Amino acid sequence: MNINGIQIDNTFAEAFDMRATRVLITALNLKWAYHAAKAMTGFATSVIGCGVEAGIERELSADETPDGRPGLAILMFAMGSKVLMQQLEMRIGQCVLTCPTAAAFAGITSDEPINLGKNLRYFGDGFQTSKLIAGKRYWRIPVMDGEFLCEETTGMVRAIGGGNFLILATSQANALQSAEIAIAAMKKLPNVIMPFPGGVVRSGSKVGSKYPTMFASTNDAFCPTLKGLVQTELCDDIESVMEIVIDGLSFDDIAKAMKVGVEAICALSEKSGVKRISAGNYGGKLGPHHFKLHDIMK
Repeated sequence: MNINGIQIDNTFAEAFDMRATRVLITALNLKWAYHAAKAMTGFATSVIGCGVEAGIERELSADETPDGRPGLAILMFAMGSKVLMQQLEMRIGQCVLTCPTAAAFAGITSDEPINLGKNLRYFGDGFQTSKLIAGKRYWRIPVMDGEFLCEETTGMVRAIGGGNFLILATSQANALQSAEIAIAAMKKLPNVIMPFPGGVVRSGSKVGSKYPTMFASTNDAFCPTLKGLVQTELCDDIESVMEIVIDGLSFDDIAKAMKVGVEAICALSEKSGVKRISAGNYGGKLGPHHFKLHDIMK
């Protein structure tokens, strides 16, 4: 498959089952909502080392939030429900409770509620109060700037993490510029996040290592400096590879994001310096969800 001079490899991205939740963060204005959200989603690029993968899904207008203030929707993903619940409470307590004017609300409903403010209310030292509105319980916790308002629970759902595609280009600058354009297009979609810095990851990994303590290591087949030393996937004119990883609430959400991202790059044509689009997988043995590039682009 070739689109505007860019080759689309006949391969697939391999993704994994995850658990996910959505939280709505509001504040006096978007500036302070972003302060809380960026702190809450910090150090959340990969479950390999961070426990969760999290990111800002989109901005919310005042008529989309429970308290009529501007805000942000946050998506958080983990490999298991226990980790997700622990990380959610910890991050809300350390990053949103502490942020001036911020409040936190459920962003998704499900048959599996998880704690949002249920335990954080104890920070109120007995002065906290609750209110039941339309079957939902909210906690008002006194703090020095007034009060922290937090819904008691939010929902937890089954989701998918690890959708991805690789951008193979003639230079680092070309690869990064194309990745930025893809990310800008993908961020317009709901139900997905790209959790790595700026949405882009340069350190693609493979399973295993020559070192027994490492269960993942650099994806040497796609490292341009290792051409000639390993069984490479790169031709002579490829000097940089960037990866975009996508977590989503459903298979279709991730597939649509991949399609939009690849289309944005292909619209630039081969003049962008991008030669190929590929994807990362482990032979189909580790993840049950396979995103086939040719099927997605058709």
